[in-house]
This record gives sequence, structure tokens and C-alpha cells, in this order.
Amino acid sequence: MSKKSRLCELETEFEFNSDRSWTEYPRPQMKRKSYLSLCGEWDLSVLKNGAKTFLGKITVPYPPESRISGINRPLARNEQYVYERKFTLPDNFNKGNVILHFGAVDQMVEVCINGSYVGAEPYSGYLPCFFDISEHITEGENSVMLIVTDELNTEYPYGKQRHKRGGMWYTPISGIWQAVWLESMADDYFVSLKLTPSLDSITIETEGGKEEKTAVIHTENGDIVHKWTGDKTVIEIPDPKLWSPENPYLYKFTLTDGVDEIRSYFALRTIDIKQKNGRSYICLNGKPYFFHGLLDQGYFSDGIYTPATPEGYEYDILTMKKLGFNMLRKHIKVEPDLFYYYCDKYGMIVFQDMVNSGKYNFMIDTALPTIGLRRGIKHHASWLRKLHFEKGAEKTVNHLYNHPCVCYYTIFNEGWGQYDADRIYTEMKALDSTRIWDSTSGWFKEKLSDVDSVHIYFRPVKLKARAERPLVLSEFGGYSCKIPDHSFNLDENYGYRTYNTAEEFQKGLSELYEKEIIPAIKNGLCASVLTQVSDVEDETNGLVTYDRKVIKVDEKAMNDIAVKVNTAFDESTELLLM
Repeated sequence: MSKKSRLCELETEFEFNSDRSWTEYPRPQMKRKSYLSLCGEWDLSVLKNGAKTFLGKITVPYPPESRISGINRPLARNEQYVYERKFTLPDNFNKGNVILHFGAVDQMVEVCINGSYVGAEPYSGYLPCFFDISEHITEGENSVMLIVTDELNTEYPYGKQRHKRGGMWYTPISGIWQAVWLESMADDYFVSLKLTPSLDSITIETEGGKEEKTAVIHTENGDIVHKWTGDKTVIEIPDPKLWSPENPYLYKFTLTDGVDEIRSYFALRTIDIKQKNGRSYICLNGKPYFFHGLLDQGYFSDGIYTPATPEGYEYDILTMKKLGFNMLRKHIKVEPDLFYYYCDKYGMIVFQDMVNSGKYNFMIDTALPTIGLRRGIKHHASWLRKLHFEKGAEKTVNHLYNHPCVCYYTIFNEGWGQYDADRIYTEMKALDSTRIWDSTSGWFKEKLSDVDSVHIYFRPVKLKARAERPLVLSEFGGYSCKIPDHSFNLDENYGYRTYNTAEEFQKGLSELYEKEIIPAIKNGLCASVLTQVSDVEDETNGLVTYDRKVIKVDEKAMNDIAVKVNTAFDESTELLLM
């Protein structure tokens, strides 16, 4: 990227309000009456060489690098951020145990309450963490202080963040970028909840809680009341309604143990692989299903990692559904729980990436695969990187386990930081056998994976499935169409084929699907991922602009593509369904 490039501050139309944004309950599947949001205004200081300098008021949960945080500055090397605020618990809030929750803090967070050190969490960059602050709380006003360390160390998962942004690398963020809240429970509260669906039952597993438990499941035919003792039970659901993008049916339920109460939901659906007549397919609810998807990187022009309001996530999901898509590949980023809730609610399947670590090498990770060398190369990983990547992957699986929208995981993308793929596949598959596992998306394939996963950008898509694994085109396209008044970088542009008008852009996409993707479907392709949902900084290959104000494609034309894709898939699977 040229140092002289002119960069624009683009605003989305999502209604930003520093007092109300991101105060919706952050965990819809473990919702309690006890809830106090700590989003909003905090004091932010920078700590460097032992000296603390006040920067100003920051609006949480927007990263300090973003405009709407109120700070809008990069975190320099050898600096730490210090967040501080005061809070008072409402009357009758404290039931004995007070828990402080963070949706995510990039990268390591240390917590103090009323001047007392509570603890630290090194895995909080993309994942939730919590602290029991019961012993540190006092009546009346309390203070909370966070010390955040983020050195953008590639030994830790970091996604596409880079100090020198440009091209396929984006502005780095740090600090709090997801919701912060308090809740309080009496002793014997539910620590965790695990929901495993089938086509006609739900298995509920709990950690914590008293011995006797009750679930009240709300159905169209009345409530199902189920009581049990122990940590696990299976509940049969009569006249079951299955979850799918076409009918995203959710069962709401309440779980109690006489002391704690949780409001939650689940869905009935299965995802597996079936083979017949020389083909393998990913099946949703026992039937072959074509996953017509898009790469979704989750960047927003005003909040970078965090949209101004959760409506930003709803906009992306509903707009892509309106354009005929049924799947998003969440690319090397784990979103707040609300994103996955909206995908559950509106019926958008998620292919979830693990967040990459390790240094990117252009020659190994891009140049050699582009000329056809796509096997036998891997990176060295230190013990520290292995620890954080594998612990992060395990926490990601446990964090997202209950969301029916999450059907597929990617372990390594295009070789970035790839190591021990077969071992990690085996361990992850044992941790969650209810999802599809893509060990090596793109290239550098090893022996074990549920799918044959390829990326094609710089050559025609000519694919034929093998009998033993479903064929997934996990990235393709990347066509660029820059809308000048809605572009982040006025001078530089990044994409794989450039179109000057939206009409030309749409024509190029239609031809790509009709001439290359649909023939591949007839040869066994069962999922495709177009790059991408939105423009991201220099990249202008999104179907919508970075500020979400312009949809570059024609709704009717995109739905015509979806119809042709599904028709081709139905025709290709007729023998499998006989």
C-alpha cells in the first residue's frame, strides 16, 4: 500500500448510541434475569515504561483503533491499555456469586476489582472469558480495572491483523471488542449447558446445578415438562420440526434446578456425510444439501471488528439470504454469540474457521500453491503457538457447540501456520463428531479430512468429485468492483479481476456460476464459497460496500443463480435419493 494513499472514514447506517448499543443480552442460550451491562463509557489510559497516560473516554465494546470508540488510535509496540470504570450493583442483584463476563478482549486481559487482583486470561483474543469477583465486591460503588496486553504476536491467533495494513491485511485491533456484563447467581448455579440434537430428540448436559432439574420446552402442541436427576438427559420431541435455512425452527425452553433458571433454545437438525453411487455428499437432516455460500470476514467500516450495533450482523445475514445464499464461511474470526444467534434465528448455515496463528510466508503459502504445488509443505510451530492454537480451537468448539447454524469447521486455511493437521483433525473430531471437519482448506493436504477442500482464483473452475469425500470449493471468485464514494482506500485497490460498473460485475458473476460452478455441481461439487460478503478496507470484492450502503449486485439475477445452482444439485443427486 502506498504511504500516500487517501483513506476515508466510512459510516454505516446502523444507529449508533453510546449509551444503548450492545446492551442486548449477550448469551441468548444462557439467558438469566440477573444481568447488568457494563458496555458504554470507560476511562482509557496507556501504560508504557511504567508511566500511565490518560487518553480519554472510550465507548465499550468498540476497539480503540475504531472511530466510534472515541479514541481512534493504534496501539504502539511496548504499550498496554488500562480500562477503568465504576459501577454499582442494583438492589437485590447480588445473590452470592457475582461473575464478570467478557465476550472477547484482544489479546491478554488482567482484571482488578476495587484494587484487588482477580486474575488473567491469555486466551481471550477471540473467545469469551469470565471472572468470579464475588469476594471482591462491596456494597455501594465498585471499581473495575483491566490491563490489556496486545503485541500482535503471531505465536497467538491473530486473523488478518497486521501493523502495516494493506491489500489482504487489515487494520489491527486491541482491547475490548465484545460485550462486557455482570450476572449473579446463588450457589449450585449452572456453569455450562451442552445441547446435542437429533432428528427427534435433544440431549441436555449440564455442569453445576442441583441434582434435580426441570426443563420446560415450548412447542406448538403445548409444553413438554421433563424432570431428571444427574448431569445428562435425553428428551424425545413428538411431531418434531427440523431446522434448516428454509425453515429455521427454534424450540425455546427454560431450565431450572430450584435455585438457578436459564432461558435458552435449541433446534433439531443433523449434519453428516453419505455415500452412494460413487459420490459423497454433506447431508442436512439426512438429505444431500448444496451449501451456496460466501466468505464472511466480519469487518465494519465504523467499528472494524465490531459493528456499530448488532443490526450490522443482522443486515449481512438477511441481505445475503435475500440474494439467495444459505451459508456463510466465517473467515478466521470468531464473532459474538449474537451473530450465531441471528444465524440460528434467520436460517444461515455457518462454516466456521479456526483463527490462524504463525507467520505468513508469501512464497510457501501463496506463490507455490498458485503454480500447483499443493502438498507436502507445512510450517514449524513452537510449543507456545501449539498451546494457544489448540487451546483456542478447543474453546471455539465448546463455545459454539449449541448453535445449530454451525455445521462445519476449518482447521487450517491455505497453509497459514499449518502443522500436525492429521493429529489435530483426530483430536477435534473426537471433541465434536457432530460437525464436518475440513483439515486443510485450499491446499497442502494431508491424509485426514472429512472433505476435499479446494480454492480456485486464478484459473478456470474445473472440478470432479472423488468417491471417498465430498467436494467443497471453499473459496473462489474475488472479483472486484470499486464504488468510489463508498471505498475505504481512494487510491489502492485489491481484487482478482476488476469490473468498472455494477452491471459488468453482475454479468461476470453470473457467467462464473453458469459456466464454471454449475458444471462442477454436475460433477459432484456440494458446496461453494464466493469471495465475499462485503468490501474490507482495500479489498473491493464484496457484494456490498464496506459501509453497507450499496448492494452492488442485482437481487433477481442473484436469485436466478441460486435457482440454477439448486436445480443442478437436485439433478445430480437424484440417484443418491432413490
